[in-house]
Amino acid sequence: MALEDSPDKRPHADDLGQSFEAHSGNVGSAFEERNASPELLVHKKSHVVVWVILVIVALVAFFLVYYLTKPKTPPGGAAGAQGRGQNGPAAITVGKTAPGNINVYVSALGTVTPVATITLYSQITGVVMSVHYREGQIVHKGDPLVDIDPRPYQANLTQAEGVLQHDQGVLAQAEMDLKRYQAAWDRNAIAKQQLDDQEKAVLQYQGTVKADQGTVDYDKVQLGYCHIVSPINGRVGLRLVDPGNTVFSGSSSTLVVITQLQPITVVFNVSEDDLPGVQTELKGNKAMEVDAFDRADEKNLEAGKLNSVDNQIDTTTGTVKFRANFPNKNLVLFPNQFVNARLLERTLTNATLAPTAAVQYNGTAAFVYVVNPNNTVGMQPVTVVTGNEKVTAITGVNNGVSVATSGFDRLDNGAHVQVHQSKPKTATQSTGMGPAGGSTAQ
Repeated sequence: MALEDSPDKRPHADDLGQSFEAHSGNVGSAFEERNASPELLVHKKSHVVVWVILVIVALVAFFLVYYLTKPKTPPGGAAGAQGRGQNGPAAITVGKTAPGNINVYVSALGTVTPVATITLYSQITGVVMSVHYREGQIVHKGDPLVDIDPRPYQANLTQAEGVLQHDQGVLAQAEMDLKRYQAAWDRNAIAKQQLDDQEKAVLQYQGTVKADQGTVDYDKVQLGYCHIVSPINGRVGLRLVDPGNTVFSGSSSTLVVITQLQPITVVFNVSEDDLPGVQTELKGNKAMEVDAFDRADEKNLEAGKLNSVDNQIDTTTGTVKFRANFPNKNLVLFPNQFVNARLLERTLTNATLAPTAAVQYNGTAAFVYVVNPNNTVGMQPVTVVTGNEKVTAITGVNNGVSVATSGFDRLDNGAHVQVHQSKPKTATQSTGMGPAGGSTAQ
């Protein structure tokens, strides 16, 4: 009865089946949720990308609208815009062509070359006793430079002088005997053979004395080599020998180098195309002027004269060497210095001069913008004869014509212009030169 009345504590089979189904359903839903999460993430990321693209598009549209609607100010600010005008006439400055004289130069690269460079070597062997010069010193002809021990050569000279003196005595005795023999021969006291022998003996002694005199002279020269002096006026270089050193005759060891500085020359190469014009000027024995400028071709260092022209053209460069002489009083020209040489070839008189700034080039063709009375410009081809940084001699334009000197970026044939109120300068005024002013050929 007790067993019948007590409920069954064990789980029922139906209950177990229901629990298993519930648990399986929970696990399946979780597994489905985990498998579906990447799609959800991609979906969420796609929304973020879309929003970022929309923001970028909005910013780009904003900046485009801002810069397209912003008023533009030309370079130079409002004043520049007002002065030039967007669609108005171009603002320019002008100059006038004028007659005048201009020099035609032949420009070339040159090297300062000394007239003389002396390299002194020892002609004897001995010990250097003293050095009298300082490095870089200006010396004059005859100034002492180096002394070599003279004692051995002085001894040789003394010995040679002793031999000479002895032989001179022997010669004097022979000449005295010859006079006696001649007197005896006149009295028929001796034979003719004895007189002839004495005459030949005198000739032999005379030859001996002459040889002795040569030895003495040679020893004097050798002794003179012990005292080395400057053969020219110039500047010595760095010291190459010190007292106590032994120098040897015939060696290649240099004792001192002397370079002449006053006068000095400049050697420069001129193109063979310029040679005919220079030769025409040289036919009349005319002294052609040459100016030496520094490396920057700005400062005139020294003025000189053309000295000589080489006798042949260098076929490798098509140039001929010219040498110009310069006094170099202030020592501004230094040996082996690089300079720009300008040779004055001739002077053009009554040439049409225009400001160099007015001459423009289209490739190799030159032209100017002529300013017309109705404030328009016209392009006028010209031919450049010569010029410099200030004025240029041209042909193709008359004197007194106004030409544009600025504002070329907005100029064209027939363009309207507005001339600045500044007074136009003529070519002669702009250079500060009168009719005899000069220039350099380009």
